[in-house]
Amino acid sequence: MPCLNEEETLTQCIGKAKKAIEAYNIDAEILIADNGSTDRSIEIATELGARVLHVKSKGYGSALSAGIEHAKGRYVIMGDSDDSYDFGDVPRFLDKLKEGNDLVMGNRFQGGIEPGAMPFLHKYLGNPVLSFTGRLFFNIPVNDFHCGLRAFDRDAVLNLGLSTSGMEFASEMVVKAALHNLKIAEIPTKLSQDGRSRPPHLNTWQDGWRHLRFLLLYSPKWLFLYPGLALVLFGLIITSILYATPVTINNVTFDIHTMLYFSMLTVVGSQIVLFYYLSKFYAAKSSLIPGGEIWIQQFNRWFSLEKGIGLGAFFLLAGVALAISSFLVWSKYAYGDLEPETVLRLVIPAVTFVLLGVQLVFNSFFISVLGLKTMQ
Repeated sequence: MPCLNEEETLTQCIGKAKKAIEAYNIDAEILIADNGSTDRSIEIATELGARVLHVKSKGYGSALSAGIEHAKGRYVIMGDSDDSYDFGDVPRFLDKLKEGNDLVMGNRFQGGIEPGAMPFLHKYLGNPVLSFTGRLFFNIPVNDFHCGLRAFDRDAVLNLGLSTSGMEFASEMVVKAALHNLKIAEIPTKLSQDGRSRPPHLNTWQDGWRHLRFLLLYSPKWLFLYPGLALVLFGLIITSILYATPVTINNVTFDIHTMLYFSMLTVVGSQIVLFYYLSKFYAAKSSLIPGGEIWIQQFNRWFSLEKGIGLGAFFLLAGVALAISSFLVWSKYAYGDLEPETVLRLVIPAVTFVLLGVQLVFNSFFISVLGLKTMQ
């Protein structure tokens, strides 16, 4: 149990855990990972026979990481010490682990949430949205990513290399378990009102952002690749249409100004796509994701520095060709004044192709530098 000034509820939590241990004759210990309590929490835990681990590094994730590392059993059941979870469910979690699961998550939405036990924003926005995002990004069959009551095989979780220190630790455990192909199960569990008179440690917006940030950083496809491809595709289609002729819809004409904006989308989108490959390449080379070596092998089958330079040179030449065409158009007017609609229809794609070419060439070099640096 992670603990920070929980003197009002710690007695009840330890008591419920003891009752479950005795009733089902479980060989277990109760470990309190104290994160710097200044009230009577440590004294209460010691008096009730729990083992107290003093964790200096602040944060929910820090307390849990230390607790998991110093736990003695094969299986670990973690639960908040605010008396909102029923530790009488411990045997049900253990049964699921013994069936061969590596991680067993509680689901408060299936088990029931008492009135007032979860803030409105958490119940109807934060938890559902973040859990949906996690399922979408990582294809994980978990409907309550942030349930504080869960059980797992200690060695399997230690091998995940969990590192976050805050509330996002809850998401990190689920995401990395899925990435490492651990077997995950979910069972209903009830959430009651906690017994504290003070506000909870959880900060709605700050901790919600930390969860979302973690999900995005561990899913470069959704952070970089898909948005970047959408921008490139949309930008190219509209730019290509306007390159041929202006388009009028309901007496509104879209011409070179619109073309310029969508050319910008194409350039921005292409760089975002390149960010995906840069981040993925770095993560794979640095062993931040499982299966990185396989991804590198597949990537190297179609990419090389020479191919990147060649493709970039193609775009550069296309841009130069369009620039020369615009110069020839200008020469027909004896290098005098030009109609912007005429020449910019050539200049805008020329600039776009040059920018794309420069991006490809130098990003190809950068990927090669990453390869050299991480192999030393």
